[in-house]
Amino acid sequence: MTSAFASWSDFFAMGGYAFYVWLAVVMTVIPLAALVVHTAMQHRVILRGVAQQRAREARMRAAQAQREAA
Repeated sequence: MTSAFASWSDFFAMGGYAFYVWLAVVMTVIPLAALVVHTAMQHRVILRGVAQQRAREARMRAAQAQREAA
């Protein structure tokens, strides 16, 4: 198997189409990276919301138990 490019500079030049090729690569990688970051942030937000909801429910159960004991 032989390489399609003779050197790394030929590879990065992409046979004269480097601007279009690398623009396509960038326009693919940036949205994918943004999607990964957004997903991670949303995951944290959801977990934080679940923790807050559980804490609220625990406080409500404690207040209910305190009212029943009195």
